[in-house]
Amino acid sequence: MVVMSGRRHLGVLALVLALGVLINLWRLGATGVVDETPPLFAAAGRAMTQTGDWLTPRVNGLPRFDKPPLVYWLMALGYSLPGQIVWDPLGSWAARLPSALSSVAVMLVLADTVLRGPSAGLRRPVAAALTAALCFGLSPLVLVWSRTAVSDALLCGLLAISLILQWRRFAAPERHRWWPAWLVLGLAVLAKGPVAVVLTGLTLLLFSALRRDLATPWSRLRPLPGLALTALVSLPWYAVELLVEGQPFWDSFFGYHNLQRFTSVVNDHLQPWWFFGPVMLVAAMPFSPLLLLGLARIPRQRTSPDQSLHQFAGCWLLAVLLLFTTAATKLPSYWLPATPAAALLICFALGRRDRWLALAWASSLALVLLLAVGFWCAPLWVPLINDPEMPTLASDLLASGLVWRAAGWFSLAALMGVVLWRGSLVLRLLSVQLPLVCFHLTAVIPIAELADQLRQLPVRQATQTLVDQQRPQEPLAMVGAMKPSVHFYAGQVILFEGRSNGAQVNLADRLSKEQRRGWRGVPLQSPDASPTVLLIIDEGTRRQRHWRGLQPERLGRFGVYTVWRIERTRLNDRAAELMADGVDADWQKPRPERF
Repeated sequence: MVVMSGRRHLGVLALVLALGVLINLWRLGATGVVDETPPLFAAAGRAMTQTGDWLTPRVNGLPRFDKPPLVYWLMALGYSLPGQIVWDPLGSWAARLPSALSSVAVMLVLADTVLRGPSAGLRRPVAAALTAALCFGLSPLVLVWSRTAVSDALLCGLLAISLILQWRRFAAPERHRWWPAWLVLGLAVLAKGPVAVVLTGLTLLLFSALRRDLATPWSRLRPLPGLALTALVSLPWYAVELLVEGQPFWDSFFGYHNLQRFTSVVNDHLQPWWFFGPVMLVAAMPFSPLLLLGLARIPRQRTSPDQSLHQFAGCWLLAVLLLFTTAATKLPSYWLPATPAAALLICFALGRRDRWLALAWASSLALVLLLAVGFWCAPLWVPLINDPEMPTLASDLLASGLVWRAAGWFSLAALMGVVLWRGSLVLRLLSVQLPLVCFHLTAVIPIAELADQLRQLPVRQATQTLVDQQRPQEPLAMVGAMKPSVHFYAGQVILFEGRSNGAQVNLADRLSKEQRRGWRGVPLQSPDASPTVLLIIDEGTRRQRHWRGLQPERLGRFGVYTVWRIERTRLNDRAAELMADGVDADWQKPRPERF
């Protein structure tokens, strides 16, 4: 591999770093954590700093076994920073920072790898490095999950770094050590479990099979001592957690969140076998035709190791596609580990000028233009948006003018692509990407902030009313729409129940019997019992027959949510009526997703 001058190399990486920070960290904490899953991660991370228990993630007084601890540890470090509550009042900056920094790191590693010379056929390594970084950073999937407080972006980042280090060792063993890739893989296992090892192994097997050479990767990558190092990094936490928590941890993490998710459908995430085909195309928008061309042009013959990155990227993407296509449970976020490989493949599609490249480029520009037309036609489709939690979203979005801003940036991107039609292929792609950076900063992020004001602000206001109106020992609950951000912002145990009449029976019973860390139910007859309960109820649930006639004290209404104070005697009487009709409490039955 050929390395350019050190100063120029560092200058390009500094530019990529600036772009990565701008794309991923700009106004990162301007919106609150978004229900449903991110508040669970954020609450578990913050709880570690508050309780000092850095072993077991806990949410709402219960252990949270769905993911390993690395993402929680990183979030907890953010919450431990001095004055965090002052400069991060919504608590979302600390929770999202691991995801954002992971994507910045991938952009840097991709750019650095391209700068080192494996981009066969690309005569402008600086532009190619910027293009590769932006192909990843501007992927619609990456833009969403880089600002989401979950573990997917962290897994994507660590796995990408590990795999690229594996390839570097294979390409130039005299300049790269074998162990850093396996150490980073151990961190990836601490981020989301054994899936990182499976994806690594499948990628290396496909790569070896494509090149018809198992001996060279085996000797250079040293998988046996490498896996031992990976285990040394990752297994201690699993062993200690299993020792402390026992069977519940085994059943939940390994049994439900890994084995059962792979072998059966959970949470109604049933998708057809071809689900990740469209996801792959959407994740590469608007350069999906170039991705397909990059896949089609994967060299079939054995190339020199330092020119094998195209093959490696193709095997990497196919490994993700094969593994998750065979899984019973399918989610769009499962494709995220393939996005760095897709970015490389898009760049390698530019390596040879021919009619196929001209067709792929014309198709990509057509997609850009189609998106521009779509935004210009926003008055035709935006009114069709119907979200009960954001009833005014359509009118507010049109009134904001943000859709016209988006239309303008896509129009400029299409114009730049046409004007530079005869220019360098890489510069041509870069000229389209830069307006898309502006689109993200000036349209996507403000639209997210608008949605936060309409969807999440009422939840935060209702939660604050709970906290302000709470009497000593008075329990807190939410019925109907279960929003874990209520627990996150209240900082207390919240009893969540759904919309069924059984939920009311459950709530009455839990107020008397349930035990959680930091909270315990008290029978109404006890002298320590609160005679009332404070709860948040949504509009649809409030209208149901079994919630009528309870004569609550209404303390405020915020969007579709109302805050009630209810006498527990009335709640118990209504629960007794429902039980007489055959409705039983079922809250004690095991539920893996319970919070």
